[in-house]
Amino acid sequence: MKTMLKIASVLTWFNLVFWGALLGFGLLVCLVSAQLPLLLSVVLMTAIPLNCFAALKLHTSIRHTHVPFSHQTPAGIRFVGLMALFFGITFIYSGISLLADPQPGVEIYKQMLAQMPTAAPPGVAAMGRTFILIGAVAWVVLGLLVAVNVILNLRLLRWYYLVHKSDAS
Repeated sequence: MKTMLKIASVLTWFNLVFWGALLGFGLLVCLVSAQLPLLLSVVLMTAIPLNCFAALKLHTSIRHTHVPFSHQTPAGIRFVGLMALFFGITFIYSGISLLADPQPGVEIYKQMLAQMPTAAPPGVAAMGRTFILIGAVAWVVLGLLVAVNVILNLRLLRWYYLVHKSDAS
């Protein structure tokens, strides 16, 4: 259980910092550009750092048994965790789809470069397939990190209740 707790803690901190910073930046971009549909997706994806925050409360309670967590923490780990798991699985699926057929992503990339010709150096358009494949692999890895983190924290929550239920008896 200690190994699972260490792995979950590392994944939780990584996901909290990475997704918190990325979504914070995304929120600022949405507010500056007034992109309301994008703002909705950014707000929904805050389930990932929120789940990580609740998981840190659980990890603290596991390490220091005298520190109880609030009654909202299990709901944060379960409900928000399932939303985060949904996003993790969606990232994995999207990345695998792009790895299987990168051509749609390459076409979107070329259209984006055509809209801003002065922003891209001359050789960048030719590297579109490489960029898409690297991005797809990164997307799969990030999705796996989110999904594994949520599953580990759900298991730790179950273990916590099993241990504390037997202590109360």
